Amino acid sequence: MWNKLNKSMMVCQMAFGLSFYGVMAILTRFFLEDLKYSEADTMMVVGAFSSIGPLFAIAGGFIADKFLGAFRSLTIAYFSFALGYLLLVIGASAANIPMSLAGIALASYSRGLMSPSYPSLFKRTFDGQENFEKGLPVNYSVNNVGAFLGQYLFPMLVLATGFNGGFLLSGAMAIMAFSILIYSRKSFVGIGAKIDQESVSPKNWAYFGIVSVLMIALVFFMFSNMEIGKNIVYAIGAGAILYFIFLMFKADKADTLNMGTILIMIFLSTAFFVYYGQMMTSMTLVTINTMRGDLFGFIPIAPEAAMSMNPLWCMVAGPVIAFIFTGLEKRNINLSTATKVSYSFILTAIAFGILTFAVKNIGSDLIIRPEVFLVIHFFQAFAEVIVGSMVVAFILSVVPKHIENFSVSLFSVAIALSGIVGAVFSTSIALKKDQEITQEIIQSVYGGYFSTLTIWAVVMVVVALLSSLLIRKMLAATNP
Repeated sequence: MWNKLNKSMMVCQMAFGLSFYGVMAILTRFFLEDLKYSEADTMMVVGAFSSIGPLFAIAGGFIADKFLGAFRSLTIAYFSFALGYLLLVIGASAANIPMSLAGIALASYSRGLMSPSYPSLFKRTFDGQENFEKGLPVNYSVNNVGAFLGQYLFPMLVLATGFNGGFLLSGAMAIMAFSILIYSRKSFVGIGAKIDQESVSPKNWAYFGIVSVLMIALVFFMFSNMEIGKNIVYAIGAGAILYFIFLMFKADKADTLNMGTILIMIFLSTAFFVYYGQMMTSMTLVTINTMRGDLFGFIPIAPEAAMSMNPLWCMVAGPVIAFIFTGLEKRNINLSTATKVSYSFILTAIAFGILTFAVKNIGSDLIIRPEVFLVIHFFQAFAEVIVGSMVVAFILSVVPKHIENFSVSLFSVAIALSGIVGAVFSTSIALKKDQEITQEIIQSVYGGYFSTLTIWAVVMVVVALLSSLLIRKMLAATNP
């Protein structure tokens, strides 16, 4: 099951997690303190940074399918990450807003190029779908080793080296991943799709270059004009889904039904990742304003590093979830992916219920202990691993092979749409510059916001269970 290729890819994934999520952990303070953004504008930019990259997985999937193949796309993505982080280093050194926005624009585009290419190439390193599905949760945990280290260490690293030190380390991690792929190029090409094994024509390189320049310019524009940018996200996301529906009508009956189940899973994923996106926006704002003290009294943790608790639990959750579902299958208990997603919403409802209780009952000292957030992230991390690993595997199991990468990119579209929607929701708790944080504001504004999210999570449990019944019928109809 495990071999040098999938192990080396997981090292690259860990390097991505460390670099990208390390930047994510310090981006809020960077924009608030160095670039002097407001809370509302900062949450929109950070929310966009977490979501615009996945949105451009549409372009990444198209490039991998039609122009370069998965391996070349993935390799170029890691090199582009390094360039983006270098621009952030320059931007941080001079407190230069355009340079900083150019850096996160290039990093966002690189993530879009990587997102559909990684799972399709990773799948080819296994000897079958079953082993691939077993390997995905472990890969998800490995990614979260890097994410945990980045989110926990970067806020403290910034105190010693400044923001440019954190961005420089991220660039070094991206170069390491790029070097690993280049070193094993022959082996990856050998197991790749036909397009990976063929040379790329000058015309395709030219198309790739033109598309890339246009996409990077568009991302930069979106970060510079977030009001227009969020509408562009909605338009691109809707366009991708409409194109997928168009392909459905052109397919035969079996493929149409299979593709219909993918649309249902994309809807559920979008709803779930609205909650996931709160970790980078509203929850980070809450921790910056309320979380004080060392974890368990002796583990130092910066408020913005609270999100590192998520990948910490994800590292645990991957193997545990793989063990649980494998054990159930051995007992002939085969849960559908949509049913598993319904369990994720149960866990999410518990997580946000705890957060609601914490902010509504905050004391006059305005302090919430780190241990509370540790428990919140425990439930949300297990929910995330289920959705993050199982939905992609489901898509790859039912999608027609000729649109494999594009279909995987729809999962990234779900993350993109939910990230922007979640960021827009989060701005409802943003305070004006220099507005004083009071007990009443935390209890009423924060409390009301998180209680509403909790109620909707419970509603989504029911929606996911009903979706599971519908998907079962649709899949059954493909094999009468």
